[in-house]
Amino acid sequence: MGDLTPKLYGQVERMFEICFTEKINAPADRVWQVITKIEDYPHWNSFVEECKTTFEVGSEIRMKVRMFPFYAVQQTETITQYVEGELIEYCLSRPSRSLSSSRKHIVTSISENCTEYVSQFMLDGSLSGMLRLLIGRQLRRGFAAMTRGIVERSESLTGCSQA
Repeated sequence: MGDLTPKLYGQVERMFEICFTEKINAPADRVWQVITKIEDYPHWNSFVEECKTTFEVGSEIRMKVRMFPFYAVQQTETITQYVEGELIEYCLSRPSRSLSSSRKHIVTSISENCTEYVSQFMLDGSLSGMLRLLIGRQLRRGFAAMTRGIVERSESLTGCSQA
Protein backbone atom coordinates (compact mmCIF):
# COMPACT_ATOMS: atom_id res chain seq x y z
CA MET A 1 0.00 0.00 0.00
CA GLY A 2 1.27 3.51 -0.81
CA ASP A 3 2.06 6.44 1.46
CA LEU A 4 -1.18 7.65 3.04
CA THR A 5 0.29 10.88 4.41
CA PRO A 6 -1.78 13.81 3.14
CA LYS A 7 0.07 16.07 0.74
CA LEU A 8 -0.23 19.80 1.29
CA TYR A 9 0.69 21.47 -1.97
CA GLY A 10 2.17 24.90 -1.71
CA GLN A 11 3.19 24.34 1.91
CA VAL A 12 6.40 26.16 2.81
CA GLU A 13 9.07 24.32 4.79
CA ARG A 14 9.18 25.44 8.41
CA MET A 15 12.92 25.10 8.94
CA PHE A 16 15.92 26.63 7.21
CA GLU A 17 19.43 25.56 8.19
CA ILE A 18 22.91 26.57 7.09
CA CYS A 19 25.83 24.50 8.35
CA PHE A 20 29.53 24.57 7.49
CA THR A 21 32.18 22.27 8.95
CA GLU A 22 35.87 23.06 8.46
CA LYS A 23 39.16 21.59 9.61
CA ILE A 24 41.48 24.39 10.63
CA ASN A 25 45.25 24.04 10.85
CA ALA A 26 45.47 25.84 14.18
CA PRO A 27 45.05 24.91 17.85
CA ALA A 28 41.51 25.05 19.25
CA ASP A 29 42.39 27.86 21.64
CA ARG A 30 43.53 29.99 18.68
CA VAL A 31 40.26 29.38 16.82
CA TRP A 32 38.30 30.21 19.97
CA GLN A 33 40.28 33.42 20.37
CA VAL A 34 39.43 34.48 16.81
CA ILE A 35 35.71 33.87 17.42
CA THR A 36 35.57 35.62 20.79
CA LYS A 37 37.88 38.57 20.12
CA ILE A 38 34.99 40.54 18.71
CA GLU A 39 36.85 43.85 18.55
CA ASP A 40 38.90 42.36 15.69
CA TYR A 41 35.86 41.43 13.55
CA PRO A 42 36.24 44.49 11.27
CA HIS A 43 39.70 43.20 10.25
CA TRP A 44 38.55 39.82 8.94
CA ASN A 45 34.77 39.38 9.15
CA SER A 46 32.92 40.78 6.14
CA PHE A 47 29.52 39.53 7.42
CA VAL A 48 29.40 40.74 11.03
CA GLU A 49 30.98 44.19 10.96
CA GLU A 50 30.41 45.00 14.62
CA CYS A 51 29.65 42.85 17.64
CA LYS A 52 29.16 43.69 21.30
CA THR A 53 28.55 41.14 24.05
CA THR A 54 29.90 39.83 27.33
CA PHE A 55 29.16 36.21 26.26
CA GLU A 56 27.36 35.73 29.58
CA VAL A 57 24.35 33.41 29.28
CA GLY A 58 21.21 35.56 29.22
CA SER A 59 23.03 38.68 28.03
CA GLU A 60 22.50 40.39 24.70
CA ILE A 61 24.68 40.08 21.66
CA ARG A 62 24.36 43.15 19.43
CA MET A 63 25.61 42.86 15.88
CA LYS A 64 25.78 44.88 12.71
CA VAL A 65 25.31 42.32 9.93
CA ARG A 66 26.17 43.13 6.29
CA MET A 67 23.23 41.51 4.46
CA PHE A 68 23.78 43.35 1.17
CA PRO A 69 26.76 45.34 -0.14
CA PHE A 70 24.78 48.53 0.42
CA TYR A 71 22.91 47.64 3.62
CA ALA A 72 23.79 46.43 7.11
CA VAL A 73 21.17 45.28 9.64
CA GLN A 74 21.32 45.86 13.41
CA GLN A 75 20.58 42.52 15.08
CA THR A 76 20.11 41.91 18.81
CA GLU A 77 19.93 38.35 20.10
CA THR A 78 20.45 36.57 23.44
CA ILE A 79 23.32 34.32 24.49
CA THR A 80 21.73 30.96 25.43
CA GLN A 81 24.81 28.74 25.81
CA TYR A 82 28.47 29.44 26.48
CA VAL A 83 31.03 26.73 27.16
CA GLU A 84 34.50 28.27 27.25
CA GLY A 85 36.62 27.03 24.35
CA GLU A 86 33.85 24.86 22.89
CA LEU A 87 30.45 26.42 22.20
CA ILE A 88 28.60 29.69 21.81
CA GLU A 89 24.90 29.74 20.98
CA TYR A 90 22.65 32.74 20.60
CA CYS A 91 19.02 33.03 19.58
CA LEU A 92 16.37 35.62 18.78
CA SER A 93 15.61 37.59 21.90
CA ARG A 94 11.86 37.13 21.44
CA PRO A 95 11.24 33.85 19.64
CA SER A 96 7.71 32.97 18.59
CA ARG A 97 5.84 30.21 16.81
CA SER A 98 6.26 32.28 13.66
CA LEU A 99 10.03 32.60 13.94
CA SER A 100 12.82 31.34 16.14
CA SER A 101 16.54 31.15 15.44
CA SER A 102 19.70 29.50 16.67
CA ARG A 103 23.30 30.39 15.81
CA LYS A 104 26.11 28.16 17.05
CA HIS A 105 29.90 28.27 16.92
CA ILE A 106 31.28 24.83 17.86
CA VAL A 107 35.03 24.29 18.31
CA THR A 108 36.51 20.80 18.77
CA SER A 109 40.20 19.98 19.10
CA ILE A 110 41.26 17.17 16.75
CA SER A 111 44.96 17.35 17.64
CA GLU A 112 47.42 19.87 19.01
CA ASN A 113 47.39 21.92 15.80
CA CYS A 114 44.16 20.87 14.13
CA THR A 115 40.64 21.96 15.03
CA GLU A 116 37.17 21.25 13.72
CA TYR A 117 34.96 24.31 13.49
CA VAL A 118 31.20 24.03 12.93
CA SER A 119 29.15 27.06 11.97
CA GLN A 120 25.44 26.35 12.37
CA PHE A 121 22.48 28.65 11.76
CA MET A 122 18.82 27.68 11.92
CA LEU A 123 15.54 29.48 11.43
CA ASP A 124 12.32 27.73 12.39
CA GLY A 125 8.66 28.66 12.32
CA SER A 126 6.07 29.65 9.75
CA LEU A 127 8.10 32.66 8.55
CA SER A 128 11.35 30.73 8.00
CA GLY A 129 10.41 29.55 4.49
CA MET A 130 9.61 33.07 3.37
CA LEU A 131 12.87 34.38 4.86
CA ARG A 132 14.77 31.58 3.11
CA LEU A 133 13.31 32.76 -0.20
CA LEU A 134 13.93 36.44 0.51
CA ILE A 135 17.38 36.42 2.13
CA GLY A 136 18.56 32.79 2.08
CA ARG A 137 21.24 33.45 -0.55
CA GLN A 138 22.62 36.41 1.41
CA LEU A 139 22.66 34.41 4.65
CA ARG A 140 24.49 31.49 3.00
CA ARG A 141 27.00 33.85 1.43
CA GLY A 142 27.51 35.70 4.71
CA PHE A 143 27.97 32.61 6.89
CA ALA A 144 30.30 31.08 4.27
CA ALA A 145 32.40 34.27 4.27
CA MET A 146 32.49 34.36 8.07
CA THR A 147 33.55 30.69 8.20
CA ARG A 148 36.30 31.32 5.62
CA GLY A 149 37.38 34.33 7.66
CA ILE A 150 37.64 32.25 10.85
CA VAL A 151 39.72 29.62 9.02
CA GLU A 152 42.04 32.17 7.37
CA ARG A 153 42.46 34.32 10.49
CA SER A 154 43.12 31.32 12.78
CA GLU A 155 45.66 29.81 10.39
CA SER A 156 47.41 33.14 9.78
CA LEU A 157 47.80 33.72 13.53
CA THR A 158 49.19 30.25 14.21
CA GLY A 159 52.77 30.57 15.39
CA CYS A 160 52.39 34.31 15.99
CA SER A 161 52.30 35.83 19.45
CA GLN A 162 49.21 37.82 20.38
CA ALA A 163 49.38 41.14 22.14
